[in-house]
Amino acid sequence: MTAAAKALRALHVPGSPLVVPNAWDVSSARVFAEAGHPVVATTSVAVAAALGMADGHAMPADVAFDAVRRIADAVDVPVTTDIERGYDLPPARIAERLAQAGAAGCNLEDSDPRTKAMVDVGEQAAFLGAVRAADADLVINARIDEFIHGDNSFDDAVRRARAYFEAGADCVYPIRLPGDRIAEFVEAVGGRPVNIAHGPGAPAPKDLGPLGVARVSFGPGLHNVLMKQLAKTAADMLDGSSPYRG
Repeated sequence: MTAAAKALRALHVPGSPLVVPNAWDVSSARVFAEAGHPVVATTSVAVAAALGMADGHAMPADVAFDAVRRIADAVDVPVTTDIERGYDLPPARIAERLAQAGAAGCNLEDSDPRTKAMVDVGEQAAFLGAVRAADADLVINARIDEFIHGDNSFDDAVRRARAYFEAGADCVYPIRLPGDRIAEFVEAVGGRPVNIAHGPGAPAPKDLGPLGVARVSFGPGLHNVLMKQLAKTAADMLDGSSPYRG
């Protein structure tokens, strides 16, 4: 996985963001790879939904990593995966399972997936540092949950970002960081790689480059869009309409 991780890391260029589509199964991953995307990510919410499970560490670790393995085996581009906070595995085992699954990178959250409480910044930095120590090649995207489960403190989010970079993270992901503070955040962390999630009402991916963003992801958004369309199609079929028209 060294070459895949090296390729993934090199694509994180502040000001020229890597747009990463989030897949949930083999068929969606293949669509993204065949369309020309240089990287495929996964989203824990949609992977769990596709398997009939809930997000928030409800998936057994074996199920979660097997889903990653099947996706990584199916595409010829690096795969980076959302594994929440590692499914209660110790850092060395997380790194080992990711390598076995063929993942070049991962997201790791700094809130408890079950209680939603924020993890102490020092504890999270130590956790990320231990994952880094276990695998020098793995591309670590450190998610910062301050704006969804914390006190919405910009300063605390910056403090966490700096600590995570110091611990060995390659990129930080301040989920739901207000759009009007993205450039300020990038500057505050020294211009290092920042991942921004694109969703309804957020700046378009093409508009994030000038703000210094290095990576744009979608979380479960693409899955949600397609499922809404599928629900509409299913409803339309009840009156005998063809699902292949309009």
